[in-house]
Amino acid sequence: MSLFDSGIWVGVMTLIGEITFFLILGMLLAAIALAIIAAASITRGKFYLPRILIPGMVLLEGLVKAFCKLLGLDDKDLVTFFITLRNTMNSKAFSEVPVEKRAVFIPHCLRSADCPAHLTPEGLKCRNCGRCAVGENVAWLECVGYRVFIIPGSTFIKRIVKKYRPEAIIGVGCLMEVKDGIDMADRIGIIAVGVVNFKDGCVETVADWAGVRDAALLGLKPPSIPVDLHSPAE
Repeated sequence: MSLFDSGIWVGVMTLIGEITFFLILGMLLAAIALAIIAAASITRGKFYLPRILIPGMVLLEGLVKAFCKLLGLDDKDLVTFFITLRNTMNSKAFSEVPVEKRAVFIPHCLRSADCPAHLTPEGLKCRNCGRCAVGENVAWLECVGYRVFIIPGSTFIKRIVKKYRPEAIIGVGCLMEVKDGIDMADRIGIIAVGVVNFKDGCVETVADWAGVRDAALLGLKPPSIPVDLHSPAE
């Protein structure tokens, strides 16, 4: 009698089926629990079990989103919560990285439609022409000690990270760009803090420059910050 005709094969297939069933059930129950925790955190403005939420939401993102919708939360609420959670969790480690090992990535859509800057292999080189708020804020960040890159896409980020190997980055952009950037940084072992734009789009978007400066100053001692740079730009 062959293996396929024996009770052994039936037993193996039954065991595989049972394991698969319990794995799927476990994933569903975990996603429901994570969705409830996320919903409670968003509603009450307080993080519950953050060290469980982060890996759980990464592993079960699709399922968690589905259950969050059932609880009345849309994708934007969940992504905003995810970014805030990751920023909070990463802030201490970010603060411990010397400023010379940090970098800031700014999307090129923040520039004026009349921007005279040209694209280089490391992104746009701002001329600080005064047509938009990018120039003065880039100058501020560079004065504090940051490498600042104005980039048109994630391909540039990967190239620049490979070249300069920063240990911590600040990513500025629209909601999903910031979320994807934090995910990418996590995969390659870089500490990331994200700042979401006030206004999205493809041209003349608006950054939360006060938020960018607050993030930039994490862990920096007052003597290292020029006096005339303490006030955030409008």
